[in-house]
Amino acid sequence: MLTDTPLSEAMADARHNMEICNACRYCEGFCAVFPAMQRRREFSTADLDHLASLCHGCQGCFYACQYAPPHPWGINVPQAFAEVRAESYAAHAWPQPMGVVFARNGTLVSLLTAGIVTLVLILAGAMQSSDVMLAPHSGPGAFFAVISYNVMVFTASAAFLYALLAMVLSTASFWRASGGRFRPIHFARALHDAMTLKNLGGGGDGCNYPGEGFSFSRRWLHHAMAYGFLLCFAATAVATIFHHGFGWIAPYAPLSLPVILGTVGGVLMLIGTSGLLWLKILADPAPAARAVLGGEYALLILLATVAKTGLLLLVLRGTGAMGWLLALHLGFVLALFLALPYSKFIHGLFRTAALVRDHGER
Repeated sequence: MLTDTPLSEAMADARHNMEICNACRYCEGFCAVFPAMQRRREFSTADLDHLASLCHGCQGCFYACQYAPPHPWGINVPQAFAEVRAESYAAHAWPQPMGVVFARNGTLVSLLTAGIVTLVLILAGAMQSSDVMLAPHSGPGAFFAVISYNVMVFTASAAFLYALLAMVLSTASFWRASGGRFRPIHFARALHDAMTLKNLGGGGDGCNYPGEGFSFSRRWLHHAMAYGFLLCFAATAVATIFHHGFGWIAPYAPLSLPVILGTVGGVLMLIGTSGLLWLKILADPAPAARAVLGGEYALLILLATVAKTGLLLLVLRGTGAMGWLLALHLGFVLALFLALPYSKFIHGLFRTAALVRDHGER
């Protein structure tokens, strides 16, 4: 047995699971984890981090396993790997002191959100009179009559660039620790797997989620949430091109490209996050890691709230409610950007990096 570093309880449990699974191999066709496991005879902490990030939590192996609880061996791969992933996020966080955030992720994300939203609302009220905040605004520049363009762009850009830097450096740290080799063909295949959520198909019939029965609902809802988020990002990018490239000032017409992208994206985000929250409520607690559930709930609720306030802003932008709704939406967006590197959102990047290494090993 390898003793490369002192093992945490989660790492020791994951290694115990993998050593027994590697002897059994009943689940070898379920997902990417088990073929990668079979290429190893011993499991270092870097290997366990890698395998944990390959795991998509489809839970098929838990229900198929003859050694799962109440068997004395207590094999529970989804739970063990969820705990290892949480430790991995903390170990590779940038800056490193921020790794402590993952220990109480749900509480801290909630407090961060409440604090930033409250601060934005207070500042908006202090910078503008109540007449401006409650008056209906229309036509080009209506949003900037409430919150100036420079303030809005600077705060959002600074928060987004910080989040992007933190996530890139965290992922780079994870990649270096894994010892993987980068090849464009491996990245292309990994990106395909990530974008199609191939491994949320379990053994081919879908996840065993929220219970023992097979279902593709988790994959579809993840697609709705992820592609909705990307469409909202595309809406912002197109609006930036309109503003700086053509001099067309927001808000834009209902059938304009930014509004269409943002509306479809917001609706998809709301469907995806609401559906995933409902599945978590219904889910069998046995294969879950209770310690990470708070952070998962907090991120889904924050994403759903960003989508909901954005859609409300679109519907009510010509009314007196627009001013406070704009401030509220901006507050939630800023909270989301600052929370992303220290929430489960980072798993998308870590998992893609693990898939790149996995394709290289094959």
